[in-house]
Amino acid sequence: PHAGPVENKNEAAMSELVPEPRQKPVVPMKPIGINTSLLGYIGIDTIIEQMRKKTMKTGFDFNIMVVGQSGLGKSTLVNTLFKSQVSRKSSGWSREEKIPKTVEIKAIGHVIEEGGVKMKLTVIDTPGFGDQINNENCWEPIEKYINEQYEKFLKEEVNIARKKRIPDTRVHCCLYFISPTGHSLRPLDLEFMKHLSKVVNIIPVIAKADTMTLEEKTEFKQRVRKELEVNGIEFYPQKEFDEDLEDKTENDKIRQESMPFAVVGSDKEYQVNGKRVLGRKTPWGIIEVENLNHCEFALLRDFVIRTHLQDLKEVTHNIHYETYRAKRLNGNGGLPPMTVETEEKHESNL
Repeated sequence: PHAGPVENKNEAAMSELVPEPRQKPVVPMKPIGINTSLLGYIGIDTIIEQMRKKTMKTGFDFNIMVVGQSGLGKSTLVNTLFKSQVSRKSSGWSREEKIPKTVEIKAIGHVIEEGGVKMKLTVIDTPGFGDQINNENCWEPIEKYINEQYEKFLKEEVNIARKKRIPDTRVHCCLYFISPTGHSLRPLDLEFMKHLSKVVNIIPVIAKADTMTLEEKTEFKQRVRKELEVNGIEFYPQKEFDEDLEDKTENDKIRQESMPFAVVGSDKEYQVNGKRVLGRKTPWGIIEVENLNHCEFALLRDFVIRTHLQDLKEVTHNIHYETYRAKRLNGNGGLPPMTVETEEKHESNL
């Protein structure tokens, strides 16, 4: 008969132990009354310098892929971006070579050093893309290559004795070259971007923009943006990955005004008003590649290298790779492949 009150007591005690649902952490207020100038210098600000020293020692990886039809100046543009012969020409590719029958993928690695910062740059070229009469599913080898790099990274990551620094061959950025027709995107362009925007950061660029007048260029850019929007194609920088208001404001400007960048590439130097500039010589003058009045190359370079390079790498790691990793581990009961058989089965599925 006494069990009732005891149970109630226990229940009361239990309910006291049950933690309350966690509130959202409140942003701590600035401590009042602590005058750091009186307490002296601590040295927290040196953490940035410590990080800089560490990263300078290890260096950086950056893997950039160029996709588009032959003759759109893909190699030239990448050489212009990095101001050195980093694409195709330097890999012994001769002009006489025939266009491949299918999409071939050629990765060329270089180490570029500037101001003591080392960058291991890999340029992934895709000769043969969009050059055939029948281009059906010609993005498949490219998608397969991108996924293979994720798989390679995943295998290294799930090893029991894994490397302290896993070699990063994942594609951080894909420059997609649009032909300067002035009309609209081809079905092939839309199909490629629809498939690949889910697995890689795509930056659309209008190649050889000097073939269009200023009015044509502005109109074509607007049309391309509209078509991408109508077809639900998300290019980099994707809206949902803007971290804060500052990011959103900056990226909105790029998405609504700059994209797709209308560019001209050149690795030839000319003398203009006593200065040496990269440019293209035409009968009516020299198109200066880095002059914003002539083309948007400088905007693209600043975007890819000077402001968003680290973000491109982070989105690749935190979004695209994570998506691949989750799908891969879920489909495999949370474990990496153990036998050759399951690996072969997975490859046939890709």
